[in-house]
Amino acid sequence: MLYYSVVFLVIALVAAFFGFGGIATGAAGIAKLLFVLFVALAVLSFLFGALRTG
Repeated sequence: MLYYSVVFLVIALVAAFFGFGGIATGAAGIAKLLFVLFVALAVLSFLFGALRTG
């Protein structure tokens, strides 16, 4: 999931560089959503892992 977030970030940067504002905005939004989802799942995973072993 983090991989896809980075891919969409790179797409957004390339699109912004070439002047495609709409595509850059959409790709940046998707990248942000995937990154937040990744962080939330990582935190939940760490918490449940700590509760399981503790």
